[in-house]
Amino acid sequence: HDLYKLTYGRTFNVDPAKVTKPQRQMGKVLELAMGYQGGAGAFVTFAKGYGIDLDALADTIAETIDPNIWSEAEQSYAYFAEKNLTCGLERKTFVACDAVKRAWRMANSNIADLWKKADEAVVKAMNSPARVKIGEFVSMYRAGAYLVVQLPSGRKLCYPAPRLDEDGTCTFSYMGVEQFTRKWKRIKTYGGKVVENITQAVAADVLAEGLINLEAAGYETVLTIHDEVL
Repeated sequence: HDLYKLTYGRTFNVDPAKVTKPQRQMGKVLELAMGYQGGAGAFVTFAKGYGIDLDALADTIAETIDPNIWSEAEQSYAYFAEKNLTCGLERKTFVACDAVKRAWRMANSNIADLWKKADEAVVKAMNSPARVKIGEFVSMYRAGAYLVVQLPSGRKLCYPAPRLDEDGTCTFSYMGVEQFTRKWKRIKTYGGKVVENITQAVAADVLAEGLINLEAAGYETVLTIHDEVL
């Protein structure tokens, strides 16, 4: 199946073959926003970027989503409102976005479990000299002033000056170049983001191997665009 149709179908318990074009767009937003532990805020950001009317969407979600999931999202609204994390949305609209997040995570429990395993690996690696595995092909360990992730290719990701969470807002922090200010500072992160780092790094390794194989086969690469080779 088309991945985005499949995502929508799994999340809303709909036959992927019957997913409409607008529903497929919704599936695309879900896949892009939720895969790395994004919450309602991430969903809102991507939905707006793809021109989805969130208020109109809220009515549809309220009618189609599992009532138990909707109830859980409603019960959690007070917490998000108190923390000022409702993205400026009307109550029903935010509840709908949070319900979608919950439905996606239930439909993709293995991915959500991987975020948890990454969190646990960070804590174990920080507190022990032992190498800790994340799944079958990736491991993590402490090496001096770095927290190191060993990728399947043998390449390593390094987090300088790692420090476990001290205020309940992340799993750990490290020193790096902040994405928006481009300044060297302490960056907070968490299991889903670690999984994102690993996933993108593995994708880069696959692309690099592909470039080598293409050259060996007599093709001259003139340009790469994201994951596409020309």
